[in-house]
Amino acid sequence: MKENLLEIKKHLYLQCQDAVNNRFETVQRTMKEIQESLLSETKSTAGDKHETGRAMLQLEREKAGNQLAEIQKIIEVLSKIDVSKTLNVVGLGSLIYTSQANYFIAVSTGELIAESRKFYAISPNTPIGKLLLGKSVGDTIEFRGQRILLNEII
Repeated sequence: MKENLLEIKKHLYLQCQDAVNNRFETVQRTMKEIQESLLSETKSTAGDKHETGRAMLQLEREKAGNQLAEIQKIIEVLSKIDVSKTLNVVGLGSLIYTSQANYFIAVSTGELIAESRKFYAISPNTPIGKLLLGKSVGDTIEFRGQRILLNEII
């Protein structure tokens, strides 16, 4: 039984990794396109339009750079997770079955499916993630007016 749950945890981890890698590649592609646009931008007779265009591209490049830095932080968090480890209390890398939903404490990638069951990959910094941290099987938390019982932690 535990081996199967560890496989689910590994599968969820890989889905999180794929989602983060896809975001990383998308932002890298965007940065490359912005850089190419900046390089191909030629001085036109309408100087103000040219300067405005360059300024807009530079703002977009800065925004993409910030997104890239955030994604690199997320990748670092993922690298700290050991999916082969089982935990007695909720922490980074925990797979949690509750009376309301199932959670994987890793990075916020939203709803994931493993073995035909829904799981929510959430960051420990989310409101519900903060409530779950440090809890054990049998503990309850209250979230949005609902009492949630922790049934199992892997």
